Amino acid sequence: MGAVTSPAGRYPHMGAAADHGVGANRVRVDLVAEGLEAVHQRVHGAGVDPGAVRIIAVTKGFGPEACRSALAAGLVDLGENYASELVAKADDLGPGCGARWHAIGGLQRNKVAPLAGRVALWQTLDRPLLAIELARRVPGAEVLVQVNLAADPGRPGCRFDDAAALVEKAAGLGLSVRGVMGVAPHGPPGELARPAFRRLAGLAARLGLAEISMGMSGDFEIAVQEGATMLRLGTALFGPRPPRPGAPAGPMRR
Repeated sequence: MGAVTSPAGRYPHMGAAADHGVGANRVRVDLVAEGLEAVHQRVHGAGVDPGAVRIIAVTKGFGPEACRSALAAGLVDLGENYASELVAKADDLGPGCGARWHAIGGLQRNKVAPLAGRVALWQTLDRPLLAIELARRVPGAEVLVQVNLAADPGRPGCRFDDAAALVEKAAGLGLSVRGVMGVAPHGPPGELARPAFRRLAGLAARLGLAEISMGMSGDFEIAVQEGATMLRLGTALFGPRPPRPGAPAGPMRR
C-alpha cells in the first residue's frame, strides 16, 4: 500500500482548513440541512419562492467532506473560487458524485485547461481574452458574464458598460451565455447591495439573459428581492470558514 496523502498534502494552499472535514470539525450533514432550511425560510420571508432560486454551495476553504455533506443535503451545485481547490475536490469526490461544479471569483487563462471537463458553469467571464481561451478549451461552455458592481479595479469582473459587448463577443465565439454574475460593493447591505443588484438585474433583462447570480450569505435576502436566480452561499450553510494562511481575520460573506 502506498503512502497516504494527508488532506493538507492534497490541498497545501488551504493549510489548517484542509482538515476541517475530519474529526470534531467535520461539517455534518444535519447541520448543512438545517442551514439550508433556514435559508429557504429567509428567502420565503423575503417574499420569494425558494424553489425559484438555485443555491450554489460555496465550499471554498473547506475540505471535501463539506462537499459530501452538501450533496447529501440535496445541494448539487458546488462553487469554488480557486482552480486548485476545485480540481482537488472534484477528483476526490469522483465523476459519479453528482456534483455540478461552478467556477466563481477571478480566473486566470492558464487555469482554464485544468478545469475543462470539470466545470459545469463558468461564472467568471470578465474579459475578451478569457472568452477566447474558454472557446478554445471548452467549446460551447456555459458562462455567466461577471460584472464588477463596485467599479473597483482590485476586484474581478468587467466594467458595467463593457458587459453588453462582452456578451456579444462570447456568443460570437460559440459560448453559451446564460446570464450575469456580480458581487455587491463592500458596506452595509441595505445601502449598497440593493441598488447594485437592481442594476445587475436590469442589465440581464436588457440583454435577454435568464440567469442572475448575485447574493451571498450576508445579503441574499436583498438579492432575491431584486431578482437573483442563483445565490452563492458558504457560511450560511457550513458555518464560519477557516481563514486562509496569512489572510487577515474577519467575516466572509460567501
